[in-house]
Amino acid sequence: MYAPFDFRFVAIPYLIDLMHKKSSLSCPQPASETRSSASRITVEVMTNPNRSTPTPIQILAGVTAAAAAWLLLPKPRRSPGVTVITGGSRGLGLALAHRFGEAGDRLVLCARDADELARAQQALFSAGSVQTPDHILLVPADLPADAQSLIDQTLSRFGRIDTLINNAGVIEVGPIENQPLEAFHRAMSTNFFAALHTIHAALPHLLSQPEINGRRASVINISSIGGKVPVPHLLPYVASKFALTGLSEGLHAELRLKGIRVTTVCPGLMRTGSSIQAEFTGQAEKEFQWFSLGSITPGLAASTSHAANRIYNATAAGCAEITITPQAWLAARIVGLAPAASQFLAAYTNQYILPAPAINPSPLIPGAHLKKSGHSQLEQAHNQA
Repeated sequence: MYAPFDFRFVAIPYLIDLMHKKSSLSCPQPASETRSSASRITVEVMTNPNRSTPTPIQILAGVTAAAAAWLLLPKPRRSPGVTVITGGSRGLGLALAHRFGEAGDRLVLCARDADELARAQQALFSAGSVQTPDHILLVPADLPADAQSLIDQTLSRFGRIDTLINNAGVIEVGPIENQPLEAFHRAMSTNFFAALHTIHAALPHLLSQPEINGRRASVINISSIGGKVPVPHLLPYVASKFALTGLSEGLHAELRLKGIRVTTVCPGLMRTGSSIQAEFTGQAEKEFQWFSLGSITPGLAASTSHAANRIYNATAAGCAEITITPQAWLAARIVGLAPAASQFLAAYTNQYILPAPAINPSPLIPGAHLKKSGHSQLEQAHNQA
């Protein structure tokens, strides 16, 4: 017969052990993941039936001590270098430019719109994120076609690439019955092939350039929780992000021991203005309402500055993967542990919560047009609240 389990917290020995490991770097984690990791580390399972169960105060003290120990870990550091950011003129890309620029990096920003790039540069100068024009290069380009040109211009100007951030992306929203095949081709072109072509163009140089602080370069692929969880009404986006996640994880395995760290970033909802840039089909107004509500709600959606800081720290630490927002972290693990139940819930969400397919669907409409036309009642109500 098994002896009853008793749990004894040993946070203090763990704290002492951490003090002997100050040279190690840890990847940033969402708060929920940190708490669960701390509890796993600080709990010792005992089989002595004579020991009493810990009191809530003892449990709280143990968890607090473990959290304090985690906070004492040295923060990751990296030397300033050259950072290339695709989709760098707005949203998360611009926030990343601010964060890496503040760290002293020379920046290469790539986007389709030259005017948007010029406005992004002015914003960086105004904020003090970039000090001189010599530290920034603007490359108007249409990826994936111009990927080689982007890399060639970067190397011609700065001579090396320390961090390559593949952030360019598009979103098409609507039920599968109303999604045209062109939406899938466009999503794959921008969300997957743009990253693949850019990495492929840069890889020969990344593998041959000298190491700095034990690393040749970092490649950061901005995927999504949509690359882990199959969200209904986002299938072109989901398919392309699943492809990018697989590519990124495979690249990490192949390149890590060659001096290149590849990090897969899977953000949850973020306040990036994505509802304005996305395109909608089916009952476009209703699709815009549910999509925009989630992307503007504090508490559900992370700010771009928070996400950029997490990504910068993950780059410095050389993490294989990070998930931004506790909700996204939890959703990815639930899908992994219970795929059938997760798809069952997604099916009911699709059937009873999301808008039904349109009989005569509209062509893909940009979110900016829907907002201007006055079909954003939920967003307006949220802003007034």
